[in-house]
Amino acid sequence: MASFFEKLKNSMGVEMKEEKPTSAKNPESKQVNKIPVKGASPKQEAHVTQEKPDDWFEPEGELAVDVYETGDDITVQATIAGVNPDDLNVSIENDVVTITGERQNTEEEEGKNYFYQECYWGAFSRQIVLPSEVDGGRAEASMKNGIFTLKIPKVERKKLRKIKVRS
Repeated sequence: MASFFEKLKNSMGVEMKEEKPTSAKNPESKQVNKIPVKGASPKQEAHVTQEKPDDWFEPEGELAVDVYETGDDITVQATIAGVNPDDLNVSIENDVVTITGERQNTEEEEGKNYFYQECYWGAFSRQIVLPSEVDGGRAEASMKNGIFTLKIPKVERKKLRKIKVRS
C-alpha cells in the first residue's frame, strides 16, 4: 500500500525513480484501469493520453469535485455541464483518479463585449488522491443532467487471521 506522501507525489506529477513491474511480459508497463462512462457510446472507453513534453505550459482549467465515502464505496462527483460523456477521459492508477476533458464554446462570435466571463471553456483536468485503497476494475461512471458521478468500491482487507502453530 502506498503511503500518503507517495500518493501525493504521484498526484503532483513527481516522478519516482523506482517502479515495480506490473506485467511479466512488459516490465515497463503501468497498470491503468479504464472506466467507461455510462451515457457514452458503447465502444468508447475512457482513457488518459500521455502529454507531449512541449504541452506542459498549455493553460488548463481545474475541475471542481466532491469526494466522499460510504460504507462500501468512494464517490467522486463533479459538475461538467456542456461536455459529452464521450469526450471525458477517466482513469484510476494506483489510488489516484484522473479526469480530463474539454468544454467547447459552441457560440464563438466576433465582437462580443463581455460584462462577465466566468465560464471556463477549454481543456480541464483533475487528479484526486483517494483516501483508501479501491478496486478500480469495478468502478462505474455515469453522467446525468451535467453531474458526473464515479463510484469506486473500496478494497476490503482481510481481518487478522490467527495461525495455529504445530509442535
